Amino acid sequence: MNTTSDTGLPQRGPCDGMLKIMRYNWPQYAIGAVAVLVGATLAVAAPLPIQLKSVLWIGSSCAAFWLIASLAVSYYVYDLSPLYHWSWLADFLPQRPHQWMNIHVGLDDSTPALRRLFPDATGRVLDVFDDREMGEPSIRRARRDAASGQGEPAEWADFAALPLADGSCDTVFLLFCAHELRSPQSRRRFFGELHRTLVPGGTVVLVEHLRDAWNFAAFGPGFMHFFARRTWRELARDSGFTINREIPVTPFVVAFLLRREA
Repeated sequence: MNTTSDTGLPQRGPCDGMLKIMRYNWPQYAIGAVAVLVGATLAVAAPLPIQLKSVLWIGSSCAAFWLIASLAVSYYVYDLSPLYHWSWLADFLPQRPHQWMNIHVGLDDSTPALRRLFPDATGRVLDVFDDREMGEPSIRRARRDAASGQGEPAEWADFAALPLADGSCDTVFLLFCAHELRSPQSRRRFFGELHRTLVPGGTVVLVEHLRDAWNFAAFGPGFMHFFARRTWRELARDSGFTINREIPVTPFVVAFLLRREA
């Protein structure tokens, strides 16, 4: 049975965010744990040259560190920090939306909060998952998880041809979904559609991890799944947006406020 908190949002368990990360990415964690065990065992028991033993120890130590660090950071970001309360969005936006659109790729943890924060606005929820563009197993696991829950139904949409009229909304929320479009061409087409559907002066709230030192420290080579700050800035500029604000929601997550120019 689902319960709600005193904010009106679905009640989250104390480690819900971290456990989701583990569940969606369990093969990587399993491979990492096996690599740590095998490397440490060989370094201790195998008759190998000291140089090779040192390499095994270093590799095993790094793998063990990133296994632990990634879970600890996930717990901090998704369970302890204010990020997933989403209430900070009300102060981040320059004005309250009237017609907003929340876009995701099948896992939607934010729409209930948006409806609570902006009760007088009209919201629409789109799922832009594309099997050709987003074939990672972790996304499929997340989508199966979402399909079995009680989340708000979303309307499927082609990211390259959004089913909205020109200038039909004033605010778009892209919360941890835009990076799933891996090719630059797809991201440009998507952002071109966002520009088309926004009114002049409309805004996009883009929330993402970055490919930076903080996320490398937390996720190791996994930080390559994210994009650099420069990538998002260039995409915004090339798509007809200006970046009005940029704030670190945590050291590992950044929120950009993109404004459509007339």
